[in-house]
Amino acid sequence: MSEQSPRARQAASRGPSRAPFGARLAAAMRERGPLCVGIDPHPSLLASWGLTDDVDGLRRFSLATVDAVADLAAALKPQVALYERHGSAGLAVLEEVLAACGAAGVLSIADAKRGDIGSTMAAYADAWLGDGSPLAADAVTLSPYLGFGSLRPALETAAETGRGVFVLALTSNPEGPSVQHVGGAHSVARTVCEAASAENARYAGEPLGSVGLVVGATVGDAVVRLGLDLAAMGGPILAPGIGAQGANGAALRATFGRAASRVLGTSSREILAGGPGRSGLRERAERTLADLV
Repeated sequence: MSEQSPRARQAASRGPSRAPFGARLAAAMRERGPLCVGIDPHPSLLASWGLTDDVDGLRRFSLATVDAVADLAAALKPQVALYERHGSAGLAVLEEVLAACGAAGVLSIADAKRGDIGSTMAAYADAWLGDGSPLAADAVTLSPYLGFGSLRPALETAAETGRGVFVLALTSNPEGPSVQHVGGAHSVARTVCEAASAENARYAGEPLGSVGLVVGATVGDAVVRLGLDLAAMGGPILAPGIGAQGANGAALRATFGRAASRVLGTSSREILAGGPGRSGLRERAERTLADLV
């Protein structure tokens, strides 16, 4: 792990304003199970719920999902792009959703996939992880492809405020291997995993570190083939792809092996298709959760 900046040393000296994200996530997973429900207000899903593809439909869809499944999930994960497409009013709805998650006592993960350098990355960190920001979630997804070190402002802000990050490491989209698999035994994905492991040294003694990875639930044998030691990484693993994308609990356990207990299985369309009724959403969430445990 690189030398801490003055900002990081100052933050460490006064400690976070809340328990570290990894500790809070570990507690939620013990209490509720390893399910993360994605809140993905795609136009097709809004239509299937009988909602209009506008800010009103966005708000109704999102808040109904929080109300229905907040007590069944360890975390909820709104997809930021699907709020951004509605402009400033859409981002205002996202602020409502994040506040609703907090009020319901469920952790929030802003799926923003941010990544940049210098003061721009610091601004992203302030927006998604900083105390006082209306967009601050409990954790945010990050892209490390300008170099893992470029994420330093977010890593420091997360440590300062007791929040967390999930860094893209091994995704299941067809284009992912062209970058993430490069290097063979010293692949980009492995480098990201090892960097996250080094960051989690600061969370020694916690049940989970607060620097997690995004690894697709449908990546198959790539974890083993590329030599990723996810069990030793120290942080949680966010695994999208449960349900509509084809993965289930058995596949997840086969893919992650010794690290399976650290995996937060994420399902979006499979659960959201049960709406708009509250009972339909809950039934699908309960069924998915039962498959994961």
